[in-house]
Amino acid sequence: MNHKIYVASSWRNEYFPQIVEALRKVGHSVYDFRNPPKGGAFKWSMVSPDYMEWSPEEYKVKLEHPLAKAQFQNDIEAMESCDTCVLVLPCGRSAHTEAGWFAGKGKKVIVYIPEKQEPELMYKLFDGVACSLDELIEQLNEKE
Repeated sequence: MNHKIYVASSWRNEYFPQIVEALRKVGHSVYDFRNPPKGGAFKWSMVSPDYMEWSPEEYKVKLEHPLAKAQFQNDIEAMESCDTCVLVLPCGRSAHTEAGWFAGKGKKVIVYIPEKQEPELMYKLFDGVACSLDELIEQLNEKE
């Protein structure tokens, strides 16, 4: 079975491009937030180079910036159209929020842990945990 997969991860995750490519190679349709179908890739530094210094109030205002709104629209449209989320560790808050959204919608979520991580009990909420690319592909191919 081929899935429409949303890969949730981080810009800093070195495994991300490899996972996108490998999943596409075995026939899955994969959303790549680094190369969205509309517009270019988004980073907070595009809104302001001092983004790490924002106060909570500034951060709240910057969520309404046109670039942030455009990327959110890209991501949410992709999330709505995908049937599966692969959460690739290590990653941050946004990726975990995306995976939680998928789980809340009753969509399949698999956590991919390619390297040693701090244990997280609540990953038991999801449909699977894979520690290798082969295991990830195997879990994606399992019937519901």
